Amino acid sequence: MTELIQSLVRGLGNGSVYALLAFGFVIIYKSMGVISFAQPAFMLAGAVLVTYLVTGMNFYLAVIVAAALIALLAVGTERAVIRPMIGKPVFVISIITLGLDIVIRVVVSGFLGLDVRPVRDPWGLSTTNLLGTDVQVRYLVMFVTTMVLVGVLFAFFKYSRMGLAMRAAAFDQEVALAQGVSVGMVFTLSWAIAGALAALAGVFVSTGAGVDQALWIIALKALPVIILGGLDSLGGAVIAGLVIGAVESLVGTYGADVAPWLGGEFSLVTPYLVMMLVLLVRPYGLFGTREVVRI
Repeated sequence: MTELIQSLVRGLGNGSVYALLAFGFVIIYKSMGVISFAQPAFMLAGAVLVTYLVTGMNFYLAVIVAAALIALLAVGTERAVIRPMIGKPVFVISIITLGLDIVIRVVVSGFLGLDVRPVRDPWGLSTTNLLGTDVQVRYLVMFVTTMVLVGVLFAFFKYSRMGLAMRAAAFDQEVALAQGVSVGMVFTLSWAIAGALAALAGVFVSTGAGVDQALWIIALKALPVIILGGLDSLGGAVIAGLVIGAVESLVGTYGADVAPWLGGEFSLVTPYLVMMLVLLVRPYGLFGTREVVRI
């Protein structure tokens, strides 16, 4: 029972990272119809920025400042590179975001170097008792923080004027424009939110282990998450992120005992296996909008 609880907590913690990244992917897709492959770069940039900021300020303040600065970087990227491409094929814009990801990561890697940079988080590898089991505090912090942020964002989308404008633009941009909604502002805010969430995800991943060159690879696991949850479902992104994290952790814990022939690293491919299985039965995801084609 102890091992099961620890595995689930670890899975939900890691799943929270996937959920934050997937939320950023989906919010940009809903507003622009484009999958932004720049999220891994924003994730790495946010984590590296925190390692510099914590040398002169409180950790929590450093995280907030880093998230705000990466949000500004995302907005600047959208305005300078993506906005002029509106009207071009979606595939072209997505490829441009892939190029942006590479450029930003190369620049950030210059500040990172070859060594692992510590984040100096306040909880480190400390543990606490949960249901009679010692679990790492950082996983609980990751899960609780993600749930609070998701709740705040959903309340923002439902009750605020700008949130309603974003929902209208996601539903139909032309109708939203006719009603006086600033679609350009929707694009800007979408990228800002996605950038800030990616930065926070980067901090979560690096707590306890530090930041290295391979950190951005974690963001690739958000792709199976958005496929599982549905490209246009924000709630689906959160649920799928937690599910993928839990499944990955459970397979890593029990896989060697149940099916040793799969190898000890089989859990690494679990998210992609789940993605393929979902694509076979529900190509639009568990919570995505099913496309109806009339002939």
